[in-house]
Amino acid sequence: MRLFDLSVTHAGNVLVDVSGLDFEPGVPVTIVGESGSGKSLLAHAIMGTLPDTLRARGGLAVDGHRYDLADRANRRRLWGPVMALLPQEPGLALDPTMRAQEQVAEGVASFASDKNAARRSAGALLASLGLGHAAGAFPHTLSGGMAQRVAFAAATIGGARVLIADEPSKGLDRRARAELAEILTRHVDGGGILLTITHDLDLARELGGHVLVMKDAHVLEQGPALHVLTDPAHPYTRRLLAAEPARWKYSWMRAAAPATDTGAPLISGKGLTKTLGGQQLFTDFSVSVGAGERVSISGPSGSGKTTLGNVLLRLLPPDNGYVEHSGTLRGGRLQKLYQDPALAFASRIRLGDSFRDVLRRHRLEPDRLEELMASLRLAPALLQRMPGQVSGGELQRLAIIRSMLLEPALVFADEPTSRLDLITQEETISCLMDRVERLGSALLLVTHDEALADAVTHRRIPLGLDVGAGAAAP
Repeated sequence: MRLFDLSVTHAGNVLVDVSGLDFEPGVPVTIVGESGSGKSLLAHAIMGTLPDTLRARGGLAVDGHRYDLADRANRRRLWGPVMALLPQEPGLALDPTMRAQEQVAEGVASFASDKNAARRSAGALLASLGLGHAAGAFPHTLSGGMAQRVAFAAATIGGARVLIADEPSKGLDRRARAELAEILTRHVDGGGILLTITHDLDLARELGGHVLVMKDAHVLEQGPALHVLTDPAHPYTRRLLAAEPARWKYSWMRAAAPATDTGAPLISGKGLTKTLGGQQLFTDFSVSVGAGERVSISGPSGSGKTTLGNVLLRLLPPDNGYVEHSGTLRGGRLQKLYQDPALAFASRIRLGDSFRDVLRRHRLEPDRLEELMASLRLAPALLQRMPGQVSGGELQRLAIIRSMLLEPALVFADEPTSRLDLITQEETISCLMDRVERLGSALLLVTHDEALADAVTHRRIPLGLDVGAGAAAP
């Protein structure tokens, strides 16, 4: 497969400009770079799934046929049998009303004429991916890693040799990411073509093959993954590698936690037990978080990390046990950063109005908002938009700004940088931690990123396979 002279534009602005790209069977191609660089747009231009407001130009050669990328419809006959897209949010892409096996079976070419045979094929594929037990499950009962594998099965069961994976490891823990890398590698080893779009440099390293680095619509550097991700030539690639959390060096990165025996903890949970969706997540679990402490909650997907956080915040009741809060947390001084930042803003209210409400209610100076916006490289014009009119990364940073306006005593951050590229993540976390350090705030962090947890927090609360029933976090 070969891509020729691709450009994607919007109202005369160039969003993607790539002169050419070759895809060889058995050689994975991975594109890395910052948010907004054009990575996902390149993938959707190849598939023919760009929004109507965008214009694509260029050509694509597949199996001896050349396709004009300006014509969205001319590749639809390739979807399924030749080309497939593994979406960013598999949990949202799957039909919530259909069981896993049925969704996968629909991708079999003979489904209309022989549903039973298609279901048997789907069951066999799910079993080969370690999901035989989940064939009858609905998407909402699956962990992120399991949903990703179901989506992979649905995308590839039609025989597609060309697989495009858009941010496939987002929200996955280390074990689930390793499983993802294994099934993507299996596709390549079988002679398939793989194009992966990712912020995850570890996934790019595991896949190997060929790596392209994109910024501002252009490819800045490309070559073998081992070379580009070890000895890069371009300054931007070097900056990207330096932004991995394991390489950070900041004054707020302290090895020891502050002394917490000088007063009552901010949050204390005793004997906590919680069952959700028929799964017992934790039993007789006790934990406390003191002033100025930074604690991460770790564990595999589906182990109950977010649920434990919500129980500690008293957003969910425990089945047994109790949670106590210090009076210090009253008056908005306990703040939550949601994994999905869209949940933090009213969808039909302009962002500027939401922030003005906060400033007015808590009698805050507007200068504080302007300072935080500037520190996170956000243009004031964003406040004139609705939440749905800004990117996920921009909305995530706006949610952080709103929480820090109130100078919280404790911040519960649930995967607060899951939609950010490495450089923006570093800038965002640095801004957040500068203010956490300045205010002496406590931080309770949910993250799959062990390197991020090591860089930011003093200790971990392990869940799932890492800890047994009745364990207590210090």
